[in-house]
Amino acid sequence: MAFTDSAKASRRKAGRSALLALAAVLIALPISATAAVAQLRGHGGPVRALAISSDGQSAISGSFDSTAIRWSLTRNAAEQVLRFHSDAVNAVVLLGEGRAATAGADGRIAIWTLGKAEPDTVLEGHTAPIVALAVSPDGATLASASWDHTVRLWPLAGGAPRVLDEHTQNVNGVAFTADGRTLVSVSYDLSVRIWPLSGAQAPTVVPMPTPLNAVAAGRDGEIAVGGADGKVYFLTASGARAGELAAGPRPVISIAISPDGAHVAAAGIGGTVAVIDRKARTLARTLVGPGLPVWSVVFAPDSRTLLTGGADNIIRRWNAATGEPVDPLLVETAGDPLAAYAGDRGAEVFRACVACHTLGADQVNRAGPTLAGIFGRRIATAPGYNFSEALKRLDIVWTPETVSKLFEVGPQAYTPGTKMPEQRIGSEQDRAALVQFLERATKR
Repeated sequence: MAFTDSAKASRRKAGRSALLALAAVLIALPISATAAVAQLRGHGGPVRALAISSDGQSAISGSFDSTAIRWSLTRNAAEQVLRFHSDAVNAVVLLGEGRAATAGADGRIAIWTLGKAEPDTVLEGHTAPIVALAVSPDGATLASASWDHTVRLWPLAGGAPRVLDEHTQNVNGVAFTADGRTLVSVSYDLSVRIWPLSGAQAPTVVPMPTPLNAVAAGRDGEIAVGGADGKVYFLTASGARAGELAAGPRPVISIAISPDGAHVAAAGIGGTVAVIDRKARTLARTLVGPGLPVWSVVFAPDSRTLLTGGADNIIRRWNAATGEPVDPLLVETAGDPLAAYAGDRGAEVFRACVACHTLGADQVNRAGPTLAGIFGRRIATAPGYNFSEALKRLDIVWTPETVSKLFEVGPQAYTPGTKMPEQRIGSEQDRAALVQFLERATKR
């Protein structure tokens, strides 16, 4: 799809505005303090991205609060806060030799020498939020995936990027294969694309049954992708389907393969992480946290430890072999916003939305607008929220029927131009329960 300059600018502005609401005020972070437990706290918003160093001694995280933090995993303490992006930091990667890359909803990539207060280099060219990064096995090339429908390959030694522009919808994930010969990208356009990196060959296009949110490539060449239908799909290096498994009822939004290749971790918007036995294609165990979306997941080099980044702003450490948290599962003191609705099926369905939307007239907008008084309101008219121009042009009034339709066909189909994560509710009973809950909970 081609965009005019003005359309590109509008798309970029819309992406920034939609995700800016996800950023929270960064709390004061005592860099010299050592945490009492291995849970890492310091971000002022959901932890969107994670990466661990090859020696397992340090990590870097990106957050909706517009910062990245470099952590010591031996001291369980923050070592540096990286402040550059003007919007959510959606992707991070460690480049080796004391360097890192961060990318955000502002459409920019920052290359850092860790320890320095400012980035060494800023890479620009994307016209919408960047949501994923990957570095080639030889460390020479950085790949970025963006909601402008493109993947870009940036030579880290300098020079113009190669633009891969055959996707027709938001590109949500990107990964190099272990041999460095191909790149894999996944998109809302229901496809996996496998790009040869030498020559001018066209990509292998693998049609999929659902929008895709995440991808990882194993050392043996196998590809794992996470779908909006809650499933993990396995592909061979050539793109042949090699199995699938339901990770949970909600969309998979982050995925990782253990360094030893034995397991896949699939994190979901429903608040759990499925640990999958790759060889057996079975669910080995499920990690259950406080019930809020898990935005990011990564294995440590030992293949036994998992780090997860949650919507409650906390990075947690897990024993992937047992499914138990390494430390007591602490929950933020703010409490459960749905505690008053215990036992209500509609409230449980809504739990996947609570990180981005509030319900009451006295509550503020978050990633998305407050839902207070939603029924009878025209789309994109909630006060105090900066909606994209695409949503403002839609002729939708929110009623029980239109809200149900939104989750029946999915936000991308029903409200094109939205920045809402793609998710569908297949059960008619669950959609009805959600609507009935919202009718009660959103009355002014």
